[in-house]
Amino acid sequence: MKIDRLRAFMTHDKERPRVVVAIDTDDGLTGWGECYNHGPDKALPPILDYLFEFIRGKDPRRIEFINHMLIQQCRFPPGALGLAAISAIDHCLWDIAAKAAGVPVYQLLGGNVRDRVRVYAGLYTAPDPAAARDQMDALQAEWGITAFKLSPYRIDMHANRWGEVVRTSAEYFRTLRETVRADYEIAFDAHAKIFEVSQAMQLGNALAPYDPLFFEEPMRPEHFEAWGELKRGLNCTLATGESLYNRFEVLRLLQLKGCDIIQPDICVVGGLSEMMKIAAIASAHFVSIAPHNPMGPLATAINLHFSAAQTNFRILEYRLPHGPNYVFDAGGNATPKSETSAGAWYVKDPYLPKDGYLELRPERPGWGVEMDMDVLSRDAYVHWERKVPIRPDGSTGYV
Repeated sequence: MKIDRLRAFMTHDKERPRVVVAIDTDDGLTGWGECYNHGPDKALPPILDYLFEFIRGKDPRRIEFINHMLIQQCRFPPGALGLAAISAIDHCLWDIAAKAAGVPVYQLLGGNVRDRVRVYAGLYTAPDPAAARDQMDALQAEWGITAFKLSPYRIDMHANRWGEVVRTSAEYFRTLRETVRADYEIAFDAHAKIFEVSQAMQLGNALAPYDPLFFEEPMRPEHFEAWGELKRGLNCTLATGESLYNRFEVLRLLQLKGCDIIQPDICVVGGLSEMMKIAAIASAHFVSIAPHNPMGPLATAINLHFSAAQTNFRILEYRLPHGPNYVFDAGGNATPKSETSAGAWYVKDPYLPKDGYLELRPERPGWGVEMDMDVLSRDAYVHWERKVPIRPDGSTGYV
């Protein structure tokens, strides 16, 4: 069996572009993978074409060999775009290997240690408590979901006194706890917007009395020692890791006791191969893993197989493949911005929650999903750019 062809498809997931990759073998198998949406998505197809020349003709089942070769071929540690491309290639290789063996990917990872994978849903904003309750109740009623993630910010953190930002966030969570069901777990993603350790500590400790599932990524990731300082001063569970690129960065963070939950992204770090190494390092530090997964239904399938096989897995971020995306009106009700927000249609049979969990598909080899070539054959690129906040003095904030 040899790698014969690589195909990159530009499609979209609601209002964001997606690059989906297929690798074909000379005996008719196809493996699928998904790149991370860092921003300049149109840069990914030429990178993928370049990397393909190094793996053409190789046995796709030599996954570790190929992954290591691609990373070393860069000579210097590859950055965001290079790793996103390598991640998708790695996904494809695991899919091919499992299909060749006639088993789900998780069987190649030592088998499943759980029968289903728990998910949490992101509301991603801070709707009024009654509106948030309605959103949570609707997700619980239809999909059984009882864990959710919101933003902690109720007012503009740049245009208001910091103490008032903290006070309103704490008051919001207190009211939210009084409004929603007691069994709901609620996490808060501060989205790396805070620069000072003391401010991140203030906000986390203001939320702590109301039992957050976790307090996610309040600061930028670069200075690992700052994360150790933050965790020592926090009274709640600290989660981070979506912006880290490999096991070496994760190891440094955990050596400094910089988090309770690590959140690497399988479409960022170099694929499933690197994720398993990260999970092993985290397990050795008694740290659980909750994969970052704001991506599309193919990435969710890949994360499902990883999560099913990890003993220190905690919970998986999940977005419904169809319906609105990150968009809420003034009352907190989800409403699509445009027709592109209707869904991600390139996977025909996405994993959908039942009782708050994604169930395994043991009878299906590979990732267990079917791709829709009619959708992928159309260039469905949509322009997207990250919104960088502008402070009152005209400087840029963090995002």
